Amino acid sequence: MTDADVQIPMQSVEEARTLLGPLDSNARLIRELHGVSVLARDGSLRLLGDAERVLTVQQVLEDCLATMRGGRSFTTQDVAARLRGGGNGEAVETERVDRAVRGAGGHSVKARTPGQQRYLDAIAEHEVVFGVGPAGTGKTYLAVAKAIEALKRGDARRLVLVRPAVEAGEKLGFLPGDFQAKIDPYLRPMYDALQDLLDSRTRTRWLESDVVEVCPLAYMRGRTLNRSFVILDEAQNTTVPQMLMFLTRLGEGSRMVVTGDPSQTDLPHNVRSGLGDAVRRLRGVEGIEIVELDARDVVRHPVVSRIVTAYDADQGR
Repeated sequence: MTDADVQIPMQSVEEARTLLGPLDSNARLIRELHGVSVLARDGSLRLLGDAERVLTVQQVLEDCLATMRGGRSFTTQDVAARLRGGGNGEAVETERVDRAVRGAGGHSVKARTPGQQRYLDAIAEHEVVFGVGPAGTGKTYLAVAKAIEALKRGDARRLVLVRPAVEAGEKLGFLPGDFQAKIDPYLRPMYDALQDLLDSRTRTRWLESDVVEVCPLAYMRGRTLNRSFVILDEAQNTTVPQMLMFLTRLGEGSRMVVTGDPSQTDLPHNVRSGLGDAVRRLRGVEGIEIVELDARDVVRHPVVSRIVTAYDADQGR
């Protein structure tokens, strides 16, 4: 093993802050993923460690610097995403990661990891896509962004956001209000994504005119959805019959995206999850693509990725 000591000159303190992250969170991430130490010294970042690993980190950081110096918006979270994408010595696919999805109102959403880009590509190329992975990997957010893009281009006439209203430790009957008020908390994450991706006027107009429909899974029975972009969120909380019912709602000119995290099911222990069952049955079926994301694709706070990794490691014990 050959050690290396490499310095990357910084043009400003802000560049160093963006690369290192708040409280040096990205420096810790580099050490955890690559075993490379990062020190800020005399206007430079100093990389210490195995020569091959140092070279990998150097390439990622210099690519991030080139992006920032090119005038494009770039954040600490973007740096962390590229570091995770480049984990285990793999090169970051910068050209693919930079492609953006345009939502209404000029809002731009882009993949931050190679895994997320594969997910976006799959949605563009297949009628049915399963996005499977832990919290924070952008499964729902990116699917909603693609749906808004399809609405804007006229490829779809409406967006249908679906979620199973499964009780996670709380009983629906104890919540105040009528049935709609009781199920609204289960649908809130879908509304949150719309709020981020659409300006308030467009969001209100689309919801009131049913261009965008947000509904619980139970409301899907008996329907056929044509020219629609349909997203089923939290699919790990569907039963096998419910998943079959949902998938067979697919109509002419429609696309479906099914998202979920098998590790977070709220179903009773004796009930099989429709998500895991569908992934097993449908892998390799023409027109269906299954994209599996992991901790390297988490784009929330950097500690979320470490939490996911810790829980994944503990499952084997």
